[in-house]
Amino acid sequence: MIRVLVADDHHLVRTGFRVILEAEDDVEVVGEASDGAQAVDLAARTRPDVVLMDVEMPVFDGLEATRRIVAADAGPAVLILTTFDRDDYLFAALQAGASGFLLKNGTPEALIDAIRVLARGDALLAPEITRRVIATFTRPGATTPSDGTRLSVLTPREHEVLVLLAGGATNAEIAAALFLGEATVKTHVSRVLAKLGLRDRTQAVVFAYEHGVVTPRG
Repeated sequence: MIRVLVADDHHLVRTGFRVILEAEDDVEVVGEASDGAQAVDLAARTRPDVVLMDVEMPVFDGLEATRRIVAADAGPAVLILTTFDRDDYLFAALQAGASGFLLKNGTPEALIDAIRVLARGDALLAPEITRRVIATFTRPGATTPSDGTRLSVLTPREHEVLVLLAGGATNAEIAAALFLGEATVKTHVSRVLAKLGLRDRTQAVVFAYEHGVVTPRG
């Protein structure tokens, strides 16, 4: 059973999410929070697998709540849900440690799929959001060339995997590109994240572009 905490300052929105989620046999809503402080408190007390997090909430916003929640030991994955299609929210959410970002105008099916992806320990960005991440970090002067210190812990194969991750490749696509089995790719991805101190694939994408691992295309 996937345990989900819903954090949104609008009661009707929380109720709508609960109705959608509780229609699924493998999802349980373990709590509702109406502000950032409640979200942090309930996350600590209910220990959900996934938190659905609104951005604009009272007391402190969803971005600060996300930072506090993911900083906890074995903290849950956070899926940012917002009506605001703005790059500043997107990148702030990723930097705060969110594992996924969806707009509220998506379908119930997309929401359920996203929750299941995060509950498996993967990360999720909608394709259009991945493109925006890549576009932002490939603007002239946007990347910071790495001194190689952190990257030096990677093997050549792990470096190849990181490059493909930065392009948004799935495990199956990485396996095909490198002529490896998907189980082997999954192991490589886990090692890349562990060695670089990254939470998930989303952070790996941001890290790769911030550190100039991938050369921007003209």
